[in-house]
Amino acid sequence: MPGSRRKWRAELKWLTFLLPALFFYLGFYLVPTLSSTYYSLTDWDGITSKFIGLDNYKEMFHDRMILASFRNTILYTVGITVLQNGVGLLVALLLVRKFRGVNVMRTLLFMPNIFSTLLIGYVWGFILEPNIGVVNNVLDALGLDAWKMGWLSDPGTARWMIVFVTIWQCMGYSMVIYIAGLQGIPKDLYESGDLDGATGWRRFANITFPLVAPAFTINVVLCLIGDLQLFNQIFALTGGGPGYATESVATMIYRLGFGNGIRWGYGSALSVTLFACILILTSILVTFLRKREVEM
Repeated sequence: MPGSRRKWRAELKWLTFLLPALFFYLGFYLVPTLSSTYYSLTDWDGITSKFIGLDNYKEMFHDRMILASFRNTILYTVGITVLQNGVGLLVALLLVRKFRGVNVMRTLLFMPNIFSTLLIGYVWGFILEPNIGVVNNVLDALGLDAWKMGWLSDPGTARWMIVFVTIWQCMGYSMVIYIAGLQGIPKDLYESGDLDGATGWRRFANITFPLVAPAFTINVVLCLIGDLQLFNQIFALTGGGPGYATESVATMIYRLGFGNGIRWGYGSALSVTLFACILILTSILVTFLRKREVEM
């Protein structure tokens, strides 16, 4: 008994080091999540609240702005996830080889990921500005006036500029994960493949891609989670405009809570819906990709 007591005391002593992290988690994650779930069932203006049940959730299915923000979010998520992983894997295949300057190139491609997404967004906003922006001035100097446009004032173009800027900044992160996966592939497998005549596309499809599957899973899941919550790039580049054409679900949550007419209960319902979508889609995607890894 005395020995077991001393053992428990030693364990409790180490557990006390977890208390700050536990309080932080409870105060900034768990409690806000639970309170948001409750307030999503109320008409809450930040001061007073009235329980209204599922009315906020019903209203979302008839709100054109909310439905448009979901469509935009799907576009951003699919476009960025597919292109970022495609470009990241292609660049990783090029830079996994050893040659002079490879480390410099890796650093340059990864560097945009270090900076604030808001800062990157504002810089690209100046670059794409139609009157004094670098892009239109370069096109003017090259005599390509027909290609000049308001890159962020046309809804269709503005959405793809958000996709482009996000990929430009985050591609280096995906590249690093893919390089780590590629470096873990045994060279013996490539040598065996060469003996069997597996070169070019067959070598990639039968050796490289199956063995880089864990890195692919990590990148796709991280992209999915981040893109469904896309906010900073939109806020800095377009502010959700022109009009509400480039709004995402995350920017709509912000607009409902801090924009014209405070509707925190409605915003809470939208945030809970977004959380549920992320949880469900991530669970399905992880299950599918893990199964694919086993099959490969």
